[in-house]
Amino acid sequence: MLLPGSTIGMLGGGQLGRMFTVAARTMGYRVIVLEPDPLSPAGQLANEHLIAAYDDEHMLHALGQRCAVITTEFENIPAQTLELLSQLCPVHPGAAAVKVAQDRIVEKQFISDCGLSPVPYVTVRQIADIAEAAKDFSFPAIMKTARFGYDGKGQLSVHSPDEALAAFNTLQQVACVLEQRVALACEISVILARNEAGDSDCFPVAENIHHNGILHQTLVPARVEPKLAQAAQAAARQLADKLAFVGVMAVEFFVTSQGELLVNEIAPRTHNSGHYTLNACLTSQFEQQVRMVCGLPFGDSTLHTPVVMTNLLGEVWGSATPDWHSLLAQPANHLHLYGKHEARPGRKMGHFCTLNVDLSAALATAQQVFQQLEDAAAQTAAAPATHNGQQA
Repeated sequence: MLLPGSTIGMLGGGQLGRMFTVAARTMGYRVIVLEPDPLSPAGQLANEHLIAAYDDEHMLHALGQRCAVITTEFENIPAQTLELLSQLCPVHPGAAAVKVAQDRIVEKQFISDCGLSPVPYVTVRQIADIAEAAKDFSFPAIMKTARFGYDGKGQLSVHSPDEALAAFNTLQQVACVLEQRVALACEISVILARNEAGDSDCFPVAENIHHNGILHQTLVPARVEPKLAQAAQAAARQLADKLAFVGVMAVEFFVTSQGELLVNEIAPRTHNSGHYTLNACLTSQFEQQVRMVCGLPFGDSTLHTPVVMTNLLGEVWGSATPDWHSLLAQPANHLHLYGKHEARPGRKMGHFCTLNVDLSAALATAQQVFQQLEDAAAQTAAAPATHNGQQA
């Protein structure tokens, strides 16, 4: 058990690392972030920021020798980096668990090996695989790169074998999975914490709404039957146990219109759809991550108030910093900004949580506030440029 005063290493300096750093430092731990971006959100708040690539062996040795434990904020840290660091100090999650989530082909086979159902798919490694798949594969579908795709990146919708071939060529013929589109009732996710002893604890099941492949809103509790929510939590526990996972992880599911539960993706880290825990649960997913990697008891994951989490992407900035008055004027709203220096379309800049004992009322408030921010951004983008107060 590592108590406050110990030093934790964080691989990755994005918003997940930032919120972990806040939780860890609030609890009295020191945090060293290793991240190549000198302006990283997590590096701004860490005790120390090592500006280095994830395969810089000199800096990795320095990190490993100074930390009591090391964790990660995203799954694409090179596995060999985690293996090297594990020779110097404990690393949670371990390389073996992270490797599974780094490759969609491996991940889907792993899900099947656990006796669970992934989204129907075929593996595409060469052009001939598309022709073979077309014999008994139903379109429309999505062509996804096996590695390094997230938030809609590395993904193309296709409606025929010819479009699948064109997509494969567009993606440079790297290894891909061709996923069948399924009729959805909704998308849900489970945030799960697991310790070294194999004990686990799940946060309440979240319902997720995506826009253009990027998470837009998370509603908790999810508007699904209790038996389905329990099945999702049981599936997440099964996957975490098979991975021998230590830390906090997310499992995303599709609920089909027929009520079937399909495993979409495993994220071996804290997750965007778990941000609601910052304001609506007795313990946040980030404090829980600190507890798991340090060998502390579980924090209470109880939801104390229904909540809607809404992502804020770069589009909300328009050509100026948003006027946050409309958001902060609502006492049920809680704003979280990530300290990123440049707003770009599709880039996650922050989020806000809207709490209300009535989930539908929380959703209505969140949607109204978000629409106001969108409208304001459109107005600033359309306004003529000015210089020293004069129209250009």
